[in-house]
Amino acid sequence: MTFFQDFPVPPRPAQPRATRYIPPPWAGAPAHELPVAVNLGRFLYLTPTVALTLKSADVYSTGCLFNVGWLFRRGGQDEDAWSDLHHAFFQSGMGHRHGGTQQNNLMFGVELADGSKASTAHQPIPGFMEPAVEPEPPVLALYGGGGSGGDDELSGSGTLWLWPLPPAGDLRLVAQWTQFDLAETSVMLDGGALRDAAAGAQRFFPEEDTPER
Repeated sequence: MTFFQDFPVPPRPAQPRATRYIPPPWAGAPAHELPVAVNLGRFLYLTPTVALTLKSADVYSTGCLFNVGWLFRRGGQDEDAWSDLHHAFFQSGMGHRHGGTQQNNLMFGVELADGSKASTAHQPIPGFMEPAVEPEPPVLALYGGGGSGGDDELSGSGTLWLWPLPPAGDLRLVAQWTQFDLAETSVMLDGGALRDAAAGAQRFFPEEDTPER
């Protein structure tokens, strides 16, 4: 018998099971739902040195998650100019992190067929992640997916969460990043086709309550 075995092991106090936090539908895609993947394959912006892509949309019962990417190739910049762009790319942040005053940052927006609009430059709003504080729809939130950079290229990706599902008609997706000379540009999508795709979304656990659309 060792010294420490002479001491009794105190019982572990009872710990209640923590309540699982479920983000409100406007804050992001449902965690336990298999979306319908809709291929889009569109360029929002394309020049010999800049590409802003809209790859696809994952359509859920409550909204759409757009997969976007961006790439900047080095042009005629000298070492100092490229270093400044490299720093700005990783340090300036995306529009949703700094609010509407940071108009130089990457921003996205939508204009729906019913005339309503939303912009990532105004996210997050106070209480955005709280179920008790429902924002005025529509909501468009930008979430970063990562990035990389070197001597010749800078690349990044992200997702755009649009809540709720868009109405039938044209959906205009807008982008701007003036810090990288990416002027306002847009593409038109079929809002009705995205909305219809939501019928194929599958829930992992059908016995749970159906989320509100």
